[in-house]
This record gives sequence, C-alpha cells and structure tokens, in this order.
Amino acid sequence: MAHFFDGIEGLRFDPASTGTAFRHYNPDEIVLGKRMEDHLRFAVAYWHSFAWPGGDPFGGQTFDRPWFGDTMELAKLKADVAFEMFDLLGVPYFCWHDADIRPEGATFAESRRNFEEIIDYFEGKMEACKTKLLWGTANLFSHRRFMSGAATNPDPDIFAWSAATVKLCMDATHKLGGENYVLWGGREGYETLLNTDLKRERQQAGRFLQMAVEYKHKIGFKGAILVEPKPQEPSKHQYDFDVATVYGFLKEFGLEGEVQMNIEQGHAILAGHSFEHELALASSLGLFGSIDMNRNDYQSGWDTDQFPNNVPEVALAYYEVLKAGGFTTGGTNFDAKLRRQSLDPVDLIAGHAGAMDVCARGFKAAAAMMEDGTLEAMRAERYAGWEKDASQAMLQSDFASIAARVEDSGIDPQPTSGRQEILENIVNRFV
Repeated sequence: MAHFFDGIEGLRFDPASTGTAFRHYNPDEIVLGKRMEDHLRFAVAYWHSFAWPGGDPFGGQTFDRPWFGDTMELAKLKADVAFEMFDLLGVPYFCWHDADIRPEGATFAESRRNFEEIIDYFEGKMEACKTKLLWGTANLFSHRRFMSGAATNPDPDIFAWSAATVKLCMDATHKLGGENYVLWGGREGYETLLNTDLKRERQQAGRFLQMAVEYKHKIGFKGAILVEPKPQEPSKHQYDFDVATVYGFLKEFGLEGEVQMNIEQGHAILAGHSFEHELALASSLGLFGSIDMNRNDYQSGWDTDQFPNNVPEVALAYYEVLKAGGFTTGGTNFDAKLRRQSLDPVDLIAGHAGAMDVCARGFKAAAAMMEDGTLEAMRAERYAGWEKDASQAMLQSDFASIAARVEDSGIDPQPTSGRQEILENIVNRFV
C-alpha cells in the first residue's frame, strides 16, 4: 500500500451521503438494458492525476507529491498510488502517456528500459486490480526535442525518434490488453508560416499515421487507432484542428477505414464547436471512437481541463454517444485536473467522484430522452418530405429537369417552423 490516501474509504453509491460518495453513479444500475459502468466506461488520466505538478502559464509547481522525482523507485510509488486510487473510485479503466509513467533516461535505450520495467510493474498491479487499460499514447510534445513537432518536424532524426517511441508505446498498450491506441499531435502544427512547409509536413504526418496503422496489423493489435483533434494551443495552428479537418486528412491518406477519433469537450470548444457537434459529425462519418470528458473555463479562452460539472452539456454529449450506438472499445476518460489550489489527497478523489456523478446524471437524462423518443420523432417529421419517392428521385436528377418540374407544378413552398425553443424545452424536462 502507498498510504497516500490513508483515511479515505472506497467510494460507494449513497444518495443520502453528505460526504465523498456517489449520489448518482451506481455502476450496477441498469440503463437501456446494460449496467451503467458498462455504458460509461470511466477512465482516469494518469498524466493529470499523478504527473501534473499544479503549474499554469504564469506560475510553477503547487503540488508536493511524495512520488515526484526522476527515479524508478518513485515511478513505482506513483503506480502504487495510482492503483490505490483506481480501487477507491472503482473505475474500470485508466490511460497513460509514456512520459507520465517512467523517468526520462539519458538515451532512448535507457528511457525504453525504464518504460518497459514500469509496464511490467503495471502488469503485476493489473492482475490484482479490476482496472484495465483503455488506451496508451506517446508524449510527443513536452520535451524540448518536440518544439517543432514530432511527425511533422523538419529534422528527420526527430521523426525517427518519434516513430520509435510510438512503436514502444503500441507494444506496451498491446501487452497490457489496451483497448485503443491514441495519437494526439500536440505540436503537429506551426507557429509561423514564414518557416513552415505545409505540404511537406502534412505528407510526413500522413505517412507517420499510415505507419502506425501498419504496425497495429503487424503486431496483431485488435484495438482501435484513435486521433484526437485540437485546433491550437500550444501551436498557433494544429493540423488536427477538428473532426472535419481530421476526416479530410484521413481521406487524403487512405486511412478513413482504419482510424477513429477520440473527441475532447475542451478541444471542441477551442475549435468553435459544441461537444455534441463534434460527436454527431464523427458519428455521421463513421469515425466515433472515444471521448475525453472535461470542460474549459469559458472566460479564460484556453484549455483549462477542468472536471465536468454542467449536467445539460453532458446530457447532450451522451445523447450523441447513444445515437452513435454507444461505446465499443472507447470510453469516458477524465482528461481533467485539479485546480492548482486543490492540494490534498481528498481533492483528487472528490474531483473524480463529482465528475462521475455529473456524467451519470447526464447519461441517465440522455437515456431517458432516447426512450421518450420525442426528439427523434420531431426530427423525422421535419425531414419527412425527403422520404417520398419523388424527392429521392430528384437527387438522381439534374438542375434542368428539376427546374422544369418546378415550372410545371406551380409549387410555392413556404417555410415551416424549426421549433428550436420547443425542442430545448423538451430537453429541459430531462436535465
């Protein structure tokens, strides 16, 4: 035992509790014919919960964790604390970057040995714990070597280092039974066009992703390859700007049948979209995979990665998840961190517990909207005209034929109400 959470008991479902407990999340509650835990598939983000020191753009470390440091002994202590927290929360999954879990070595080979030793340690921990790996990924953005990108770097040696790192992380994800592998291009973009060859960098990024897919098949990894869109920050412009941009990229490089998307609420907002827009678009394109659940501070304008607390927003997001058929290999990863003034162990537990409750409330509201069916019935009514044979035939016709039909029929179409306020009122019945 790591003893970091001494005095904190495992969380239970207790709607009447005034302490740290689940008031809405009951993992065994049956919703739409399935346990809530199996619907939501919660995951803890290793980087924010155990590696982040509490800094912000204007100030450094505020957290003083006993596992902070660059030794293997401390990395194993961090793992002990992490798995203790997974047990306290009862979460089914966790996620990591390579740099979160191992100390950086003086050489690639030393970093690899450190990483593989921790992966072996994880394997032992997972044998005694219900928590599994939702996905692994490589941190190709924090170290100074990646200041000009990883796959898109002008230096081919950094491209090579990045490819070797992703291979290592894919091997580890496969070994631990991970259900997905994520690529997030945190530095795959540019600061200024004055020193950037856009065409070359896109080609490098495309070939890099093709290699990842090829390696997935080579090692027999059955999980999904996921790309996580984000528009900016830290780069001025990132090539994986949003779902639509990534779809165009996948089409360009013949990867639309091989890659899905991990969509984050905060990134959607930064791209000028709603979370539910990005989820609906990914679903309509056949690319929906998994989600990072968090929120931004809407007054700050940057990616603050706060725990979710807005039930109506979460309900609309899960409504799109349910319309997409729910999660298969994906899940709800809390890519969220404490505020830098929240220093205590109980804060870490409470942040996740509150987020799990918010998600449970939002999910149950979304499920109730699905079962009620009013929203979908009104949507179907709005487009009913397109179900007619003549309307479908028109789509196979041409402008000249359509124009002649309009002239001959003497039709004078009038607009009908979109009923937005009524629809919003319907949603408010459930949230």
